[in-house]
Amino acid sequence: MLIDEATVRVRGGRGGNGVIHFMSSRHNPRGGPDGGSGGPGGSVVFRATTSLSTLYAFRSRPLFEASGGVDGASNNRQGARGEDRIIPVPAGTIIRDSTTGELLADLSDEGEEVVVAEGGDGGRGNARFVTSTRQGPRICERGLGGETRTLRLELKLIADVGIIGYPNVGKSSLISTISAVKAKVADYPFTTIAPNLGVVDVDGVNQFVAVDVPGLIEGAHEGKGLGHRFLRHVERTKMFVHMVDLAALEGREPVNDYQRINAELAAFNPALAERPQIVVGNKVDLLDDEAIEAAIARFREIDVALHPISVATVKGIREIVVLAHRMLQGVRTEDEAAPVVRRRVYRYRGETGFEVQRQEEGFVVIGDAVEKLVKMLVLDSRDAMEYLGNRLEKMGVVRELKQQGFSEGDSVMIGGIELELEG
Repeated sequence: MLIDEATVRVRGGRGGNGVIHFMSSRHNPRGGPDGGSGGPGGSVVFRATTSLSTLYAFRSRPLFEASGGVDGASNNRQGARGEDRIIPVPAGTIIRDSTTGELLADLSDEGEEVVVAEGGDGGRGNARFVTSTRQGPRICERGLGGETRTLRLELKLIADVGIIGYPNVGKSSLISTISAVKAKVADYPFTTIAPNLGVVDVDGVNQFVAVDVPGLIEGAHEGKGLGHRFLRHVERTKMFVHMVDLAALEGREPVNDYQRINAELAAFNPALAERPQIVVGNKVDLLDDEAIEAAIARFREIDVALHPISVATVKGIREIVVLAHRMLQGVRTEDEAAPVVRRRVYRYRGETGFEVQRQEEGFVVIGDAVEKLVKMLVLDSRDAMEYLGNRLEKMGVVRELKQQGFSEGDSVMIGGIELELEG
């Protein structure tokens, strides 16, 4: 079952906590601080693989979470980093932020990776807070939670040849004939409700991959008839086999069908209309030689070479396979030799400054850096409160609070934590 869309949540691992600890031994009973820092949380990583061909596994797994970092320990022991959560996805998967629609990654090559949720920072232990004037700090930080995101996954099948055309022209029958795919076939429109991907053997040595794209209709580029989902699968193909029904069993004129489908391709993505095409006219077993020649002549009038075939009798099929393979050899593939690299996504994290808002019940300070400072500090000692006050002073927060009328005893809210700062 082809599942080509999925929505998932991802969460980076929480960072480990730093600890407060002081060295103590028989020979050094009043040793200095040696509390270690926590390790950062693991990240969630999507990795492309050609061993998968569907997003089916994501239907029942809505949340993927990486491991948390290990807390620090005495003797300056650093906590281990949390393990990354590696999630395999089919090559051809596009990853978007579900909220903003931002494109985060397009994983098209085997082994290509992207970090979609970074782990949280580990907290520092008290050994990291030692200064020339602060020799025995009782200060440590807690680890931060990892990033949490909701992602939209879209799969674009990766194939060499896309078989396109109106419903019921014989696309599923063709791919069943030229490959090992047993596509569902019946005599009514939209029999195929999902693309069929098949490997086509050319001569026992050479092969190519073909995809039968479900029948397109006018307005497909606007989403009619599930057009967007179907058209998405032809964007990676290098060329098209464009099928028309020469017998006109649906009452449509073949040349008009050809022109309308190309118009839909151009409207969805102008580059698609420029791809090489082999135009084949199916169902010639239902026509006499005079009608076939007339059809060839009508296509010749619009400078298109028509190749008559019959999937039912396999007439002309071998020639089309060989022609497609030969045409593929001449198609330039720009990124075929591009090296596979691990890509990281760096996202906008807001201003480094802050804003002070005066409210009826007190003051609220908003800003990424100042909120992170307060969230990480374990504020259960005088040392920690003094450290926080000094940092807020250096960042200019205290000065801004005083300019807006702050006085000792007023409530100050930072990162959801209420503080009472000295004036």
